[in-house]
Amino acid sequence: MNHQQQTEKFGVFNGREQFPASNVLHTVTALLIWLGAIHFDAVLVLFSLLFLPLSKALLYICKHACRYFPLTLHVEDMTAFDPNQAYVFGYEPHSVLPIGVVALADLTGFMPLHKIKVLASTAVFYTPIVRHIWTWLGLTPATRRNFASLLEAGYSCIIVPGGVQETFLMEHDCEIAFLKARRGFIRIAMETGRPLVPVFCYGQSHVYKWWKPSGKIFLQMSRAIKFTPIFFWGILGTPLPFQQPMHVVVGKPIECKRNPNPTFEEVQEVQSQFVEAMRDLFERHKARVGYPDLQLKVL
Repeated sequence: MNHQQQTEKFGVFNGREQFPASNVLHTVTALLIWLGAIHFDAVLVLFSLLFLPLSKALLYICKHACRYFPLTLHVEDMTAFDPNQAYVFGYEPHSVLPIGVVALADLTGFMPLHKIKVLASTAVFYTPIVRHIWTWLGLTPATRRNFASLLEAGYSCIIVPGGVQETFLMEHDCEIAFLKARRGFIRIAMETGRPLVPVFCYGQSHVYKWWKPSGKIFLQMSRAIKFTPIFFWGILGTPLPFQQPMHVVVGKPIECKRNPNPTFEEVQEVQSQFVEAMRDLFERHKARVGYPDLQLKVL
């Protein structure tokens, strides 16, 4: 394949270019409605629900949030995605919050897929306000049964494989991807015959400053509550993230032949393919999006 053909397949969607009508007031409001809920910013949340129809409120958040950072989506091969197919997107890193996933949301409209769900820790769905806002945005509990059911129903699913433990292992000077012990999402993709897609977000780890305790007891507590309690803050100590450009890069799908009962060795083989694809994706694009010296540790 020559360079011209590769260029024709490559897709880039920049939040500021796609939504030029957005402005500072709209972007800040959208970010506070979306992420302010984490800090129980009930006034803004209730205001949005009272004065904006649900569909418009969600589109408002997605559109203006993309413009704020801005958030740019890079798709290596747009022609590789079939609107009638469901995919398993393995998204890295988790960071404080994997907020770059908004670039993949069906409401944003960048990807040629119309049914997309984001799998999140069940702890999110025990929290008032946050539960409702994030459910409306397409988040759903990351349980095995729910995951498999959505794929069978034709929904593409975005999952952050590293989850709670990856947040616990975060470092300030490099990116962490906790993947080597994560096989559950690989197995489900194989059982349902859905392609696996590596996704990496550059810049996401810098939209918040953070501090977290360390130690075995803290790790055990995080696993027990399925959430890593860390201290994080944005502009002026608020939940408003710093305006750090983010680049979400989507790799090419890895085909998975449907196998209702894969062996451990078969799952391990596909997992190795996925990990290698993630490493390769990271290394090939880091300089192009402005992070030539950034290192990735796959644990």
